[in-house]
Amino acid sequence: MSMLSVKDLTAGYGQVRVLNGISFEVAQNEFVGILGHNGMGKTTLLRTLMGYIRATGGTVELEGQAITRLSTHARSRAGMGIVPQGREIFPGLSVRDNLRMGMAARKVDEAAEIAQILQEFPRLERLLDRTGGALSGGEQQLLALARCLCAAPRLVLLDEPTEGIQPSIIEEIVETLHALRKKRDLTVVLVEQNLDFIAELADRVLIIQKGEFTNTLAPSQLADVEMVGEFVGFGAG
Repeated sequence: MSMLSVKDLTAGYGQVRVLNGISFEVAQNEFVGILGHNGMGKTTLLRTLMGYIRATGGTVELEGQAITRLSTHARSRAGMGIVPQGREIFPGLSVRDNLRMGMAARKVDEAAEIAQILQEFPRLERLLDRTGGALSGGEQQLLALARCLCAAPRLVLLDEPTEGIQPSIIEEIVETLHALRKKRDLTVVLVEQNLDFIAELADRVLIIQKGEFTNTLAPSQLADVEMVGEFVGFGAG
């Protein structure tokens, strides 16, 4: 079953077009990576899928439902979530209240939901009363992912999750995402430049250049520095 179907998607900023007819599909429970230089349209694509940027052409469907013209909050209710680049947690709120914000649109038992999230993100338990701004970069990234999951998305868009994060927490994120994939039947679209990270998670990797997908690589091909360099111009790390 197709979780996400995108056809001929165009978008940009004012008169500047960034996405030039993007088309791809993501199956249910699939993890798809997107790789490319800065400025090629990776973040614009995720923000357009989430509805922060208005599509100027093409269509987006989530589990067969047309969402191209839906607002961001309507897409969230439909089952899509995003963990943005830079995390964008609420630095002045406690970890507990950041999590509560994630489930604000749902009529749920907040205590029970937080208890469930803490089983999946045990590192956050001792941090519940600490403000988000006092956390390390890695802890903030775990919080951003946990907050996103509080809205119970079936599809998660991840934008540069390893940026500025220590290696130990990068590995923890990998393990957490593998567990969530099995437990929640999660589907993920991942934008990332850390080749090791994307190779550990993605089923396939789409190469984006100038707002278009130009190739598809298997995760094993990311170890070939010359091949990766041919498409995107940077190596592992």
